[in-house]
Amino acid sequence: MTCKTLAFEIGVEEIPAFDLNSAIKQLKTLAPKLLDEAGVPHGEIQVADSPRRLILVVKDVPEATEATEELFKGPSAKIAFDEEGNPTKAAVGFARGKGLTAEDLFVEDGYVYARKSIPSVSVPELLPSVFEGLIKGLAWPRSQRWGTVHDRFVRPVRWIVALLGSEVVDFEFAGLKAGRLTFGHRFMAPGPFEVADADSLLDVVRAAKVVPSEHEREALIREGVAAIEEKTGYKSVLHPKTLVEVVNLCEYPTVLMGTFDEIFLTVPEEIIVDAMLVHQRYFPLYDANGKLVNHFLVVGNGNPECSATIIDGNERVVRARLYDAKFFFDEDLKKPLEDYVPQLSEVVFQEKLGTVLDKTKRIQALAKAMAADAGLSDADAVDAERAAYLCKADLVSGAVVEFTSVQGIMGSYYAEAAGETPQVAQAIKQHYMPRFAGDELPETTVGKIVATADKLDSICGMFAIGQGPTGSSDPFALRRSAIGVVNMLKAGLPVSLSKATDASLESYSALEFDKDAVRAEVIEFFVTRTKVMLKDAGSRSDAIDAVLSCGVLEPVEIMNRVSALEEARANEPEAFEDLATAYARANNLRDPELGVEVDESLLGDDERALLQATLSAKETIAQALDAGSYAQALAELAKLREPIDAFFAAVMINDENDQLRINRHRLLNAFVSAFADIADFGLMAKTK
Repeated sequence: MTCKTLAFEIGVEEIPAFDLNSAIKQLKTLAPKLLDEAGVPHGEIQVADSPRRLILVVKDVPEATEATEELFKGPSAKIAFDEEGNPTKAAVGFARGKGLTAEDLFVEDGYVYARKSIPSVSVPELLPSVFEGLIKGLAWPRSQRWGTVHDRFVRPVRWIVALLGSEVVDFEFAGLKAGRLTFGHRFMAPGPFEVADADSLLDVVRAAKVVPSEHEREALIREGVAAIEEKTGYKSVLHPKTLVEVVNLCEYPTVLMGTFDEIFLTVPEEIIVDAMLVHQRYFPLYDANGKLVNHFLVVGNGNPECSATIIDGNERVVRARLYDAKFFFDEDLKKPLEDYVPQLSEVVFQEKLGTVLDKTKRIQALAKAMAADAGLSDADAVDAERAAYLCKADLVSGAVVEFTSVQGIMGSYYAEAAGETPQVAQAIKQHYMPRFAGDELPETTVGKIVATADKLDSICGMFAIGQGPTGSSDPFALRRSAIGVVNMLKAGLPVSLSKATDASLESYSALEFDKDAVRAEVIEFFVTRTKVMLKDAGSRSDAIDAVLSCGVLEPVEIMNRVSALEEARANEPEAFEDLATAYARANNLRDPELGVEVDESLLGDDERALLQATLSAKETIAQALDAGSYAQALAELAKLREPIDAFFAAVMINDENDQLRINRHRLLNAFVSAFADIADFGLMAKTK
């Protein structure tokens, strides 16, 4: 049977950039699924796109499906027919399920069979349901209706191409009938253009000044950037998110360089970059020393012959944005940063948790408590409290109101201009860190304290009003904040999370909530985050559970203990597994209700050796744990392997003599108690 190429194009008004990126990913899985479900044989599937179109090209599609026969095995003949040979309900039901009658069934090898013939079907008759499924199966953040139609799509549909070989497939959507006319670049080659057959669709689109591929458009942009870099000696940083956006905003990308007045370089670099990158989707340029220069890159979608006009238009736009940035920056500097703090009372943080000024006061109090817990010097403690007081002040400054992504950053400039210490300015700049997985941490202990206080205040507050994360829902990004706090603790922030949580909850005394219950929820929330982080880093679940069974709550201690436990298991696997097995055996045989008061007068040599080794180990383990040396504590436990092995080899635990039996159970209780503050080795013994 002759196979042809199938081409389907839906032409629309400009699709939002990130929506287009998502649609392409969806089409790659949706298209083969719908074709297979419709019974359409096919070969390779290619997905193409531009801001004004989605294209599907499918190779090796036959004009009709092959006629086939399917054989279905049913119930046994004894069940399907009665003694007189009449079909039973079982036979009738089986046949009906296959679209047949009982007379169509036949018996073979004692079972009933049904043979169903599936006739050949014209593929063009199957395709409309596939096309409709493609259009309606795409998930968009928002869709719309237009004109008088009730059909919905991400943007109004303007044309549809549907071809199997050279024949138009009969399909209609939103009042538009599919045909063979496509359209090109909106300015350079608007069209329409006739498509002779499915194999030529992409060629026609390309000839109409459209690059129908994300990857090709990105490659063209990168080539254009590289050419300008080589010519000028400047370097550009292609922000990934902005790059995805510009790739999907143009059908025929051209990279151009614009210029702005050097006077704007007196404005902080971050606000210039924000104005260009976030607001205008321009890429800033830097000199060989990494210093921002007064040039930028713009990805145009117009006619390259009109580059001068395009550059001029973009320079006008960026000039206006930078004038705004400079104006707000200059105005903001007319008063010191601390003068903005009272205005935070006009900004609501959360309805039940008050204003940002209320939050600021809580952060300040918490930072003071954490500085004391960390044992900071007087100067550093003052800086921590001062930075906490000022960290949110720039939220009401003109520059941040206009350019929100530079919050914290602008505060650091204003703090420096107002004569605050460099450490205070740096802590203000970095107190939102880490903002995402893998982000940098604040550089100083003061910075980490302010950042932790900010995040912990939000976590405790949300739990206090019953709005902690549930399932996959985390609208306030508390999980991300918790991971940030744990990473700062792991990086050496010398504070107790439990004490900090208590101090944070104390600042919410005006709220009515069960403080003990909320505290337990917050601590468990951090323990769970720590557990997830350990698993993501490759730690085994049994080691994590063994440590957590001892009631350890501080994230850093949990991490250190799990690390030491796994290191010990890796370095001495046989001894470690033997010790875990001995622990499990002792734990199973002991009677906890009998206590640990051993009568030494009833002990034999092996029993006495085990008791002495256990008492010595417990004392040394306690000292090691006080010193934070978990590895040493594990090493002391390992020394118990020989005496416990000798004990089990020489002693009958459940002796007929009640006194001996009870005393031996107490000895086992004492042995197991040596493990109590380290890990539940029984959990590890169960997981090999």
